[in-house]
Formats: sequence, structure tokens, C-alpha cells
Amino acid sequence: MEDKYINPFTDFGFKKLFGEEPNKDLLINFLNTLLPERHKISDLSYTKNEQMGAASLDRKAVYDLYCISSTGERFIVEVQKAKQNYFKDRSLYYASFPIQEQALRGDWNYRLTPIYTVGILDFLFNEDQEDKIVVHTVQLKDQFGETFYDKLTFIYLSMPNFTKKEHELTTLQDKWLYVFKCLPTLQKRPAALQEKVFDKLFTVAEVAQFSSDQREAYHQSVKYYRDLKNVEDTAWTTGMNRGLEQGIEQGLEQGIEQGIEQGLEQGIEQGIEIKEVEFVLKLHRKGNSNEHIADLMDLPVERVQTIIDVNNQH
Repeated sequence: MEDKYINPFTDFGFKKLFGEEPNKDLLINFLNTLLPERHKISDLSYTKNEQMGAASLDRKAVYDLYCISSTGERFIVEVQKAKQNYFKDRSLYYASFPIQEQALRGDWNYRLTPIYTVGILDFLFNEDQEDKIVVHTVQLKDQFGETFYDKLTFIYLSMPNFTKKEHELTTLQDKWLYVFKCLPTLQKRPAALQEKVFDKLFTVAEVAQFSSDQREAYHQSVKYYRDLKNVEDTAWTTGMNRGLEQGIEQGLEQGIEQGIEQGLEQGIEQGIEIKEVEFVLKLHRKGNSNEHIADLMDLPVERVQTIIDVNNQH
């Protein structure tokens, strides 16, 4: 059975709901459930989501969404479908671009506007395995636990830890998290989601009202998401087995932990890369432009071109 509503963890689904100008009120409403009162958003504008470093050799930072509120706060908003090596380092690196872009030429006092990175994660941090925290709010703290700097904030939503049922939803934040977790499995709008903002969300999210091209793009995005999840699950099992084998051979608990981690990381990386190449080539054979493929799969255009070039050489 085809999903009635789009999956917000797919690239297409997330950008359809939150990345289009007519739907920015949905993004504003969602973000306001996560922000302190002093930084509530009344309006925002989308900006180019690809930032270049100062030098030609600097790596690009590509966000799912990058926007600025009417009072100057900057927001990086991303969905993250699978665990990555150095994910926290990557978040910090991305946050450095909105900091640098605020620099003014000439005499400047270094005053910055607040920056928020919001990550909606379809996986758990290692420390989430036992504490069951859903919303992580991270700022710079001193050795006494006091906030040292409150203009750089990371908010991570560990969605696998969100387990509330419809009758347990009490706050607007609960309801938004429920939407992210359950939207693609719903067949009708839940009675608990009666706020006006959800009138629009369920209208925008209905797959049946898409054009044929949009449905095709969405189905490709769903397939990529599901294959990615399958790769991660397979890699976890493979990594666990390899880790156990190494641990048994070495007879050390440390060997088990290291083997699991190494096997998992290698399996995920290799599996994701294979699926990425397969999807690029499939879309290319269907006549899609490099730019369209890059946008659909959230890849740099240069990466798409490299995959196609290498395939042509073989």
C-alpha cells in the first residue's frame, strides 16, 4: 500500500514540508517549540544552503535548510538519516559558516547574532542508548556547568527515543515529534493534532495531490531512504558478528567493543557508498540532469559528475 502522507525523513519529504516559501509557517511553528522565548521566530527567510569556505581548498558545507529570522538569528536545520563518523565535528564545522559570514569589513566589534543548529536524527548518539533523552540542547559551558556563551546552540532530536502514543501528547512539541515519527504510517489525521498549523501540514503532506513528476521524485527518495536504513541495519549485524568473533579470539572485552565499532563503521560507509552510486546512475539513465540528481540526493554536483564519469570509463 502506498503511503498516504510523505515521510519527513526523506530529502524530498523534508524539503516539501519545510523548505518551500509557501510552507515556511510550518518551519516557524516547529522551531518555536524548541527555542527559548527570547528567540521565538515571527518571520524568516531562506538563504542559499551551500556555503563556501574562504579559500578555494576549503570544503563546502551543505545544509538541508539554512534560514535567518527577521531579528537576525540564524538556523541550520537538518534531518540525519544514518549515523556518521565525526557527526558532532561535522555539526560544529557547519556552524562555523554562519559565524564567519557575519564578519564586517573595516572596523567591526565582533558582535554576533545567535546561531542554532537543529538536527532531527533517525539514530541515537552512543550516550542515548540508556538515558532515553529525546531533546538535547547543547551550549558552551564552563567547568562549573554555567553557560559561558549562549549564542551558539545545538539542538538534537533523538527520534528513536520518542515513544509517546497519541493519547500521551500534551505539548505542541510532543505533537511535532509525533508527526516526524509517525506521519508516513498514518492513514488519517489523528484527533490529538487539531491545531490550525496541522490543517496545512496534512494538506501539504498528502502524496495524492502531487504531480506525476513529484510522485516519481518522492518514490525515489523513499527508496533511497529505505535502502539506507537497510544498509545500516545490515552493517550493524555484520559489525556485531565481526566484533564478537574478534572479541572471542582475543578474549578481551575491549576487543569486542573495538571490533563492533570498526565493523559497523566500515559496513555502513561501504554500503551507503554503493547505494549512492546505484541511485545516481539510475537517475542519470532516466535522463535527469546532474543538478536535479544532486538536489534529490542532497549531494554536491561534483560528486554526481564523478560517479557518472567513472561509470562511463568502465
